Amino acid sequence: MVKIIPLGGVGEIGLNMLVLACEDYMLIIDAGLMFPEEYMPGVDIVIPDFQFLRENRDKVRSVILTHGHEDHIGAMPFFLQEINIPVYGTSFTIELLKEKLKEHRLLGETTLQKVRAGEKTRFGPLTVEYIKVNHSTVDGVGLAIHTPEGIIIHSGDFKIDRTPVDGNSTDLRRFAHYGKKDVLLLLSDSTNAEKEGFTLSEREVRRTLDELFKTCQGRLIIAVFASNILRIQQVLKLAVAYNRRVLFSGKSMRMNVKIAKEEGFIQIPPELEINERDVDRIPGEQVVIITTGSQGEPMSSLTRMAHNRHKGLKIKEGDTVVLSSRFIPGNEKAITKIINNLYRMGAEVVYEKVSDIHSSGHAYREELKMMLNMVKPKYFIPVHGEYRHLVKHIQLAEEWGMPRERLILAENGTSILIQDGVLSIGERVPTGRVFVDGKGIGDVDELVLRDRRRLSGDGVVIALLALDEQTGGIVYGPDIISRGFVFEDQGGFILDEAKNAVLEVLEEIVADKPIEWGDLEPKIKKRLKRLFYKIIERRPLVLPIVIPV
Repeated sequence: MVKIIPLGGVGEIGLNMLVLACEDYMLIIDAGLMFPEEYMPGVDIVIPDFQFLRENRDKVRSVILTHGHEDHIGAMPFFLQEINIPVYGTSFTIELLKEKLKEHRLLGETTLQKVRAGEKTRFGPLTVEYIKVNHSTVDGVGLAIHTPEGIIIHSGDFKIDRTPVDGNSTDLRRFAHYGKKDVLLLLSDSTNAEKEGFTLSEREVRRTLDELFKTCQGRLIIAVFASNILRIQQVLKLAVAYNRRVLFSGKSMRMNVKIAKEEGFIQIPPELEINERDVDRIPGEQVVIITTGSQGEPMSSLTRMAHNRHKGLKIKEGDTVVLSSRFIPGNEKAITKIINNLYRMGAEVVYEKVSDIHSSGHAYREELKMMLNMVKPKYFIPVHGEYRHLVKHIQLAEEWGMPRERLILAENGTSILIQDGVLSIGERVPTGRVFVDGKGIGDVDELVLRDRRRLSGDGVVIALLALDEQTGGIVYGPDIISRGFVFEDQGGFILDEAKNAVLEVLEEIVADKPIEWGDLEPKIKKRLKRLFYKIIERRPLVLPIVIPV
């Protein structure tokens, strides 16, 4: 029997992690993170729950990484801290992972194995071939997994760019080769399953960038994902063509470019690159700055420029700022704020909504049909997408001609069992999200987040008093301290009412002998919450502190 168990990335964007189990061998495909959503204040990143893998630690043998995006490799340091097993990935992907492992002091303790598209690796009862795919980062692969039950194709994140700028397109021939071999199952990227047609070719983005280089009279500041090496290479070629010097700004940008250069994915003429000290010495029409911050990340280089907080780079009137990426859902407000600030500072801003300045790395519906048509699977499971994306992909496969009973709409934790060439649904395994806050891993749960949301929305009120342990008489207080709730000079009467409410509760408790100290704080909390909602319809976090002396 073969089992497939998604632990993340099915029904959500990010957290991609899949378990493929056969006999006593568990192969992990990707271990990604998710960036926090609005309802997760204070959380730095989110990673999958590894509980199921801990329970099967002796069977978990190897990890394959399909490419180097954070939603596929970002959780690896946390995973390897618990279960340190060999990691397989292409050259660029492994080099990106090395930088993460250095930060967590795991580099010397982890076995890293570089592979190439076209190669095969044996993993116990499984054999995996790596198939080249085109995506918004370089060196990505899909997987052809040979199992005792049949061939499973995992598309990885892919698109089918018919006119790629670097000539490296998705290896359609290899996928079609397997389509002639009775593929048992296809697992396919669903991120853009709602979008009709084909993705915009990177060559079209190149034309838009070329026009900007041709017409821009001042500095060009181009914000792009640091992992989008193809886009960065196009900017470098245009910089050479239009006699502009290049500055790389942002830690992740400099790191990714350094790795891409060392691995041969980027060519940078020695005289092309400059540093921040040189920028103001060179005429603006001879400068292009390639930076991070296309999603409005708070500490990114572009965000600091837009808020005039960057030590070395200042936005000038006449600058043209290009956001060469799509607006990821949830980031719209932050990006819009940056755009408005840039306009206030005198810059011109070009972004996806006004220009063809970005090409998605995920296949649109016609490309998804092409994958189905090439692979011709007996069964199909959509992965990598929110629930609506998975549903749309299922509908697409049905329209293409697959019978409904061969289409499986899985969720995280669903066990898909394969036996005698037949797929069925098994029992669920534990899954979930683990919040990483600073150095704390998993010590923030929904209760903590709820308190943080309440603090950010209605503030906190602390009721402090000290009582004689023998008599219950007041030694100090009650003192009402509020933060983020009301101005004390304007809402002082509310705090006075709160003091009276605490005194009332105290009288009721002391009247009963002996004093039930354990009842005092909960009763004060309940009375104050009721009072605040009655007066002002707010629900601050109420913290009663009673000190017996």
